[in-house]
Amino acid sequence: MNFVILLVAALIPLAVGFIWYNPKVLGNAWMAASGMTDEKIKGSNMAAIFGLSFLFAILLSFAMHPMVIHQMGVYSIFEGDVTNLDYSSFMEKYGESFRTFKHGVFHGVIGGFALALPILGTNALFERKGFKYIAINAGYWIVSMALMGGVICQFSK
Repeated sequence: MNFVILLVAALIPLAVGFIWYNPKVLGNAWMAASGMTDEKIKGSNMAAIFGLSFLFAILLSFAMHPMVIHQMGVYSIFEGDVTNLDYSSFMEKYGESFRTFKHGVFHGVIGGFALALPILGTNALFERKGFKYIAINAGYWIVSMALMGGVICQFSK
């Protein structure tokens, strides 16, 4: 597990959010759909919000690691016994299989649709938010998870 890459991947949702929720992109539509106002934004502790957002993104990057790197499943089969000859020979032969940015993006998109969308959608339904709110927020997480998956899969070697 490459911890530096996981920390770099955790920066991706912050960067995507900076663009995604910019008033010139989807920020105004999100504010209208969520009921957010400039007064609410100005009255918040942005350092705490960004700090906790980064912490949550770190947790997400750790959760995405086994989603996008198939070899993690093999590691668990050998119960962490990396001295096992069969594990070593397996990793020699297949350790770099499916370790591309494109493959990571694919699994990130699947994770976004299969995990982020249902969770956000369920919360939004009970909060009485509309389709636009769900689409904006789920789209953000699908894009963020796609890019995180690509970075983790390509560079965690």
